[in-house]
Amino acid sequence: MSYRAAGVDYDALDAAKRLAMAQALATSPLLLARGARARDDSRGQPAFVFELEGRLLALVVEGLGTKSIIARQVLEAQGIDRFAEVAYDTVAAIVNDLCCVGALPLVTSAYFATGSSDWYRDPHRAAALVAGWRRACDDAGCTWGGGESPSLPGLVAEADIELAGAAVGAVPAGRGAILGADLAAGDEIVLVASSGLHANGASLARMVAERLPDGYATALPSGATLGEALLVPSICYVPLLAALLQAEAELTYVSHVTGHGLLKLMRADAQLSYRVQRLPDVPEVLAFLVAESGLDPHAAYSTFNMGSGLALYCRAGGGEGVVRVARQLGLEALLAGQVEAGPRQVVLEPVGVRFGGEELELSAG
Repeated sequence: MSYRAAGVDYDALDAAKRLAMAQALATSPLLLARGARARDDSRGQPAFVFELEGRLLALVVEGLGTKSIIARQVLEAQGIDRFAEVAYDTVAAIVNDLCCVGALPLVTSAYFATGSSDWYRDPHRAAALVAGWRRACDDAGCTWGGGESPSLPGLVAEADIELAGAAVGAVPAGRGAILGADLAAGDEIVLVASSGLHANGASLARMVAERLPDGYATALPSGATLGEALLVPSICYVPLLAALLQAEAELTYVSHVTGHGLLKLMRADAQLSYRVQRLPDVPEVLAFLVAESGLDPHAAYSTFNMGSGLALYCRAGGGEGVVRVARQLGLEALLAGQVEAGPRQVVLEPVGVRFGGEELELSAG
């Protein structure tokens, strides 16, 4: 069992992204006519950065993926409504990407695409959805500006909803965007814990559930059901980034650990090695999915977040301060490793995994 077998082939997806970025790059000069300037060094990063009237702004579009299908199936099978949680997941996926470039979110916009307008005939489910989106905006400190709610029969399954959205943010005045240009050998790597699945790996999780006799009602060792554990909401890391920027922490890079798992530790466009000597505990639900799907450590740590939701890079000696700020906000974090001179690679010593640079290529070049 693999993520590719579940219908997600990152080799194909990343190739398409590179094609799109190459075309997008050709449009950068058009911003000049509007008095703005593209920061093309942000292309391939979690959010696009541009300058306007002396301010650095950032824009991102992100989607939840197929986790909303899990929410629908759990509601149907167990009567447990977790649509507030998947709405929260969606906003977290958006704003966590945005703050990776050093921008704090200003406005989000929602995209709720259904296979039928009948989706909204369940008033409790619809109310949970919008309440979850609003709660995530509250936690991220941003305004919900609006959105789009198309009904797309024939494109989206009749019983389902696709959740996605966009956000605009601003880099605090007097600070530069965090795009990896300052990342250097000797920098420390701090890993901040995830709450579980977050927004990536849902297609494989669904495949696992389909093969279990009790499906999402399967009990985990803790007593929680698989469905409940999969739908624990993502962590919104915006308050942490806001606190670190306020404290003038010397962050040299930030990576949201989403698709590709810990391959994302080498997302920066730099010929550097990333050595990890400590890893967060693996959430129970992810350990269960890995065991049931038969993934080896290399596949597991390049498919799921495996307990790491965010990677923060800072100058030598600054890591413990970053950990302290995270813990003050109720987040688990640890000083995990360091950046080294050497070939582009990630080395996860505790699990004996090495990712070569050729395994992750997100830049247009």
